[in-house]
Amino acid sequence: MVGLRGSILNRIFQSLLILSTVGFSWLSMMALHECGHVLHGWLSGAKPAGVYLPLIGFSRTEFAANPHPLFVVWGGPLWGCLLPLAILAGVRLLSATAAGGFATKTAKRYGYLATWFAGFCLIANGGYLAGGAFLGGGGADDPGVILQHGGARWQLLAFGLPAIAAGLFLWNGLGPYFGLGPSRGKVDRTAAVGVTIALLLVACAAVLIGNR
Repeated sequence: MVGLRGSILNRIFQSLLILSTVGFSWLSMMALHECGHVLHGWLSGAKPAGVYLPLIGFSRTEFAANPHPLFVVWGGPLWGCLLPLAILAGVRLLSATAAGGFATKTAKRYGYLATWFAGFCLIANGGYLAGGAFLGGGGADDPGVILQHGGARWQLLAFGLPAIAAGLFLWNGLGPYFGLGPSRGKVDRTAAVGVTIALLLVACAAVLIGNR
């Protein structure tokens, strides 16, 4: 009975960690993607009309005036990949230090979450553009805008396919952290609770400021 109860608890925390990590990664990925659009819009003199970050669905940034749409549209996937990689690099640099403080121990213990997130963002942004190389052309999505303003399908593939490959490379070997394979459902319960709290905070932020 005790063993069965422990197994059930393991599966509950495993499910909590996986679902909250995916949810947090999705919302955060969209937020960073839109930050890239806003940054390039600001640099090129565009005037944002609104940034939309829905809890369900796809985010978007609208501009009242956008003199350089091709520059602005590439900002989303570009910074949507570079910012998570920068976060991952910071976490790995911190975990490699010999200081041994709280921050270093935390980075070592939970660094796999930063690795997952960077891989997720690479795959999501890469898949978005690579898929658009075949399906885009007339829509208002990023691949469609790129193609409408002089971009080529090969450019979408040249960005998207390596990004997907890099994301899959980062994901390789992360399964046991999420209770898969030899872990048999066992995960870090503190991580499960922490990521769930982070997801709730990001969701609240999206509701409060993500539709302006």
